[in-house]
This record gives sequence, structure tokens and C-alpha cells, in this order.
Amino acid sequence: MAKDMTLLWGSGSPPCWRLMIALEEKNLQGYNSTMLSFEKMEHKSEVVMKMNPRGQLPSFKHGSNLLNESYAACMYLESQFKSQGNKLIPDCPAEQAMMYQRMFEGLTLTQKMADVIYYTWKVPEEERHDSAVKRNKDNLSTELKLWEGYLKKASGSFLAGKSFSLADVTVFPGVAYLFRFGLTEERYPKLTAYYNCLKERPSIKASWPPTWLETPQGQDTLKDV
Repeated sequence: MAKDMTLLWGSGSPPCWRLMIALEEKNLQGYNSTMLSFEKMEHKSEVVMKMNPRGQLPSFKHGSNLLNESYAACMYLESQFKSQGNKLIPDCPAEQAMMYQRMFEGLTLTQKMADVIYYTWKVPEEERHDSAVKRNKDNLSTELKLWEGYLKKASGSFLAGKSFSLADVTVFPGVAYLFRFGLTEERYPKLTAYYNCLKERPSIKASWPPTWLETPQGQDTLKDV
């Protein structure tokens, strides 16, 4: 089954990592895997553009089925391989509702994180304003406090109940990215505990970004958030 799958990905990219965690959870190792470099603009190469005309990673193919959106690919894998590996969608209606809610709220967390981390990369120098930087950081801080509250009220170690689910598959890479960019552990103890717990999970360890292993020291962009 996995031999019919091809994944083009970039190290450290939360969308790519989501998909790799899902593949591990469903015991779908052995797929055709190609790591590409964002720095070298390999995500705009011909091989990627043929699979994904947006020129983005991940680019994923199962047989003749193309899925280049990470959430879509993760949901597809759970749907197609329900009886294989770990179950990622709970049966309990309340936990399932919570799972979908947290999954898609994760997109807001990712966007607010990106607004801070990539501000100087996305916004031309002449258009940058200190007020915008402060506003972005304040928005991220408010968002993180929301997630602190979610984890404080959680009934287990995971985002949607007592079992690891698609909510964790999709949100954890963003949480790891936050700490990679210097989020203060003391300021967000629940997020820190969640991160430290899940980073030891076999699927996450097996798919840990190789560039992060090579350079364990991250950046301090978020140290004052």
C-alpha cells in the first residue's frame, strides 16, 4: 500500500510533518519519500509543480489520488486505512466533535504564529511598523492563552480526550514550531507539558525534522510573546 504513495516534503514544515505523523500512525512506512529544500526553492521545481501547481509542500500522491492539503491528506489516510495502525477519529460523539473543533482551530493558531515569525520576510521593509509587530505578538499571546485554557480543562494528555487523534496529528507540529522559535516554557506550562509528552510518541520521534536534529538550537523570535 505505502509503495503506491509518494510524498514530497520539506524539513520543519508543520504541514509536511502532519502528514508524516499520520503515515506513521497508520503504519504506512516505506512510501516514496523525497525531502526538498525551501532555501534552494526546490518547492517550485518541475517535479513539485506537476503534482502541486501551487508550488507548495507537502505534495502527496496515493495511486492516482493527489492530496496536497495536509488536513485533507490526514483525513483521507484515516478514512482509507481505518482498520490499520492507530485509530485517529474517536467514536464518542463528544470527543469527535472536540477533535474536529481543535483541528480546525489549529489553523488559526498557525496563522497567528506565522504573522509573527514571518513578518519581516513577508512585509517589505518600507511597509513595516512597530505597531503591527506588537499587534501580531499580542494576538498570538491571546491565542496561546486560549490553548493553555483548553489543555488545562482537558480530560487527558491529548487535545480531544484520552486518546491521540487527528487533532494532535494536525496541531502538534505547530506547537513544536512555537518552541523551536523560542516560546517561553515558564509562560505556557500546559503547552510545554503537552509538547514534552507528545514529542516522545513513536510516530513523532520517527518523523522529527532532520534539520532540527542537525541544529537543535532554534531561534528566539517568540521569547517575549
